[in-house]
Order: sequence, then structure tokens, then C-alpha cells
Amino acid sequence: MCLTVPMKIEEISGARARCTAMGQERWVDMTLMMATPPKVGEYVIVHLNFAQRTVPEHEALEAYKLFDEIIETLDKEIGI
Repeated sequence: MCLTVPMKIEEISGARARCTAMGQERWVDMTLMMATPPKVGEYVIVHLNFAQRTVPEHEALEAYKLFDEIIETLDKEIGI
């Protein structure tokens, strides 16, 4: 199963952006969004290291809460 993850843009360099989410950092390819490029500080949905679309901050933060709940449940259920 694949998941898309909202990530916050911290820095942009050409067609790449350094993004962070839930303690992780990675460089993301922005070529799919070049027609309407996002700005530093905005959140983007990332799948397979490609930014696909922007999302409002409140949606990104809600997704983080849901991911935390999933991780907590899995830890209790199967000890991941």
C-alpha cells in the first residue's frame, strides 16, 4: 500500500524543494507543479518523492494527527 504524505516546503532550489514532515526531511521533485509552483511555507502532498498538489495547513496537520493515531494503535496491537 502506498500513502501520500503532506510535507511542508522549507526551501526551494530550481525544480526541487526541501520538505519536512513528522521529523523527516527529503528533497522532493516539483516538476509536476511547475504551472502553479508552491511557495516556501506551504504544504504539498508528496507521493514517490513527487509533489503533486498543495493542501491547506489545517489538512496537513490533521493528517499528521491521524498518522500518529495509526502508529500508536499499531504499537499497542502488534508492537511495531
